[in-house]
Amino acid sequence: MNIYIGNLNFNLAEEDLKQIFEEYGAVNSVRIITDKFSGRSKGFGFVEMATEGDAKKAIESLNGADVQGRNIKVSAAEEKSERSERPDRGGDRGGDRRGGYNQRNDRNDRR
Repeated sequence: MNIYIGNLNFNLAEEDLKQIFEEYGAVNSVRIITDKFSGRSKGFGFVEMATEGDAKKAIESLNGADVQGRNIKVSAAEEKSERSERPDRGGDRGGDRRGGYNQRNDRNDRR
């Protein structure tokens, strides 16, 4: 089961996070998300645990826990298919960005 962890200390290493979660069961993988330009942590990550039961114990025990001075947020991660069904948050809406009113053409038409 994949677990989301938020509000992480920016200096927390993946190995540290793995050790925290191993207290609740076998950990398959750990990934702290980093900025692609600076390489710094974005303050959240994911832990994949071997069994759902262990993952649920970890979520219940660690949600709100103090880790390196920050109260972490721990919950079941959304599946990728659920994220892809979110409504489009942008894209081409067409038309003139000024609301369709082109002042330059309007002034030329008046001459």
